[in-house]
Amino acid sequence: MSTTVIQHVLNRLRDIGVRHVFGVPGDFAFPVDDAIAQHPDIQWIGSCNELNAAYSADGYARVHGIGAVCTTYGVGELSAINGIAGAYTEHLPVFHLVGMPKMPVQAHHSLVHHTLGNGEFDLFKKMSDSVVCASAIMTPQNAAAETERLIAAALYHRRPVYMAFPADLAEMPVVGTAQPIPAPASDPAQVEAAVQAIADMLGRADSACVLPGILTARSGLGKELQQFLDKTGLPFATMMADKGVLDEDQSSYAGMYDGKLMNESVRRFVEDSDVVILVGALMHDFNTGAFTANLDPGRTIDIRHHHVSVDGMTYQSVEMKDLLGALARKLSRKQWPHPSAEVTRMSPAGGVTSDSITAENLYPRWEDFLKPDDILVAETGTVSMGMAFARLPRGATFQNQSLWGSIGWATPAAVGAAVAAAEDSRRVVLVTGEGSHQLTAQEISQFGRYGLRPVVFVLNNHGYLIERLLCKDPDIAYNDLANWQYSELPKALGCEDWYTARVSTLAELDQAMKTAAKAKTGCYIEVMTDTYTAPPLANQLHENIDALYSA
Repeated sequence: MSTTVIQHVLNRLRDIGVRHVFGVPGDFAFPVDDAIAQHPDIQWIGSCNELNAAYSADGYARVHGIGAVCTTYGVGELSAINGIAGAYTEHLPVFHLVGMPKMPVQAHHSLVHHTLGNGEFDLFKKMSDSVVCASAIMTPQNAAAETERLIAAALYHRRPVYMAFPADLAEMPVVGTAQPIPAPASDPAQVEAAVQAIADMLGRADSACVLPGILTARSGLGKELQQFLDKTGLPFATMMADKGVLDEDQSSYAGMYDGKLMNESVRRFVEDSDVVILVGALMHDFNTGAFTANLDPGRTIDIRHHHVSVDGMTYQSVEMKDLLGALARKLSRKQWPHPSAEVTRMSPAGGVTSDSITAENLYPRWEDFLKPDDILVAETGTVSMGMAFARLPRGATFQNQSLWGSIGWATPAAVGAAVAAAEDSRRVVLVTGEGSHQLTAQEISQFGRYGLRPVVFVLNNHGYLIERLLCKDPDIAYNDLANWQYSELPKALGCEDWYTARVSTLAELDQAMKTAAKAKTGCYIEVMTDTYTAPPLANQLHENIDALYSA
C-alpha cells in the first residue's frame, strides 16, 4: 500500500528518534491521531489539555533530545501555543502536528467550528509562525521535501516547527521522494582561525573559567564539552538556566555564578578571571543575577551553536561540535587556579525532629535526597531558586524553564521527562510550588495511567510566594489561593497505589523522604511551611527588584 502523507511524516520522525507523541484528539485531527495511535513504533500519550501536552513534549525533548505534540485546529493549537513558545525560548526541537479542515472547506471559506467565523484558515498558522523556526501545510506533493526541510530546521536551530495536515490530504499517498538534508558543515578556515584566536587568548592568561550553557546540552554536546575541560584542565562555574549541563561531582566545578546576588567568592573567581569562556550560555536576567553580572567583553569568549566571538571578532560558519573538538586537540593541559570547593554545597541539613520546616532545613534535605542520574524538574518560582544551588550527584540533571518562566510548566514537563526516562529507568523528582501546581495538577493522572513512578514534592506556602516577594503589597488578594488538600490528589487522579504524605515537621519530612527513597511506587509529598519561607536567592531578588526590572 502507498504511504500516506501523515504516515510518511511519522516514519521520518521515528527515524530521527521520536517514540512518543503527546496530544489531545480533535475531529479535524482524527486522521493524524489515528495514524499516531496505529503506528507500530510510536506511542500516543494522551494529555489532559493541549497546553499540558506541549509542556510534556518540552520535558520529553529535554531528556530525549526531540519531542512531538499533536493538536486539532484552532482551539487546540492555540491552547498549546504557550508551551510551544516556551520550547522555542528554551531551544527545544518539538514538532507540532496540527489537523486542519479539509481543503474544500478551506477553499469555500466555510463557516465551521473551531474557526473565528471569518472564513480565514491560515490565521492560526500565522500566529504560530512567530514561535517556531519553520512551518508548512503538508500536501501529497510537498510532504517529502517539506518534511526534510522542517526536520533540518528543527535540528539546526534546536527549536520547534509547525506541520499542519488538512484532514483529506493527510490520508492521500505521498507523491515524490526527498533525501535527508545534511547538517551544515563548518568552514575549516574559520574554525582554524577561531581556534588560534582562542589559543592565543588563553596563552596570555594566568586564570580562566568556563560558563557552560544550556545550548550545549540542547545540541547533545555535553560529552564534547567535558572532553575539552578534561584536556585543558579548565574550571567551570554554572548559571541558573545552565545547571546540570556538566556533572557537578568533579573537582573542576567552581559553584553557582549569579552575579552579585549569591556566592561572592564564585563571583570574584569568575569575574576576575583573565578569560571567561561562554559555551552556549545566554546572559538573561535569571542567569546574571538580575543583570548584576559583570563580565568584561574584552576578556570573554562567546561560543554559540554556529559561530564564535573572540576578542571583538566573530567567526561565522563555526559549528560548536567542530570547535570543541578542535580546541581539545589544539590546547594542552595547564594548572589553572580553582576556587575553594566549599561553596559548591549547601549548609548541612540541621534542625531537630520537632522543628517546623524552613528554607534553611528543607533545601539541604532535598539536596541530600537526590541520587546519581536523577532528573530533577524544578518549577519556576522559589523552589527552582533554592534547588539551583543544590550540588547535583553524578549524572543528575536540573530542568527548569528559566527564561520563558511559565508557571505550571513543571508538572506536565515531568510527565514528559518520565516517559523519556522510562527506557533507562532514571528517576524523575518533581519539586513544585502549590501555586504553580494548581495550573496543571491534573496531569498527575498521566503518571498513574502510564505506570510512571516519580517522586513529587509540593511546597505549600499558602500562595504565590515569588509574587509576594516581587510585588508592592505581598498580602494583596491576587497572591492568595484556594486551599487544596494536595496529598489527596493522587488517589483522586487515579494513582491509587502511590505513597502520599502531608508533612509539617522535620520528623515527618525525614520519615516521608526515607520512605520515598525506597518506594517502588510513585510518591507525592506535600511539604507545609509558613507563608514567607524562601531560599536566599528569592530574598535577594526581593531586595534587588530595581535591577531585575530596569536593566
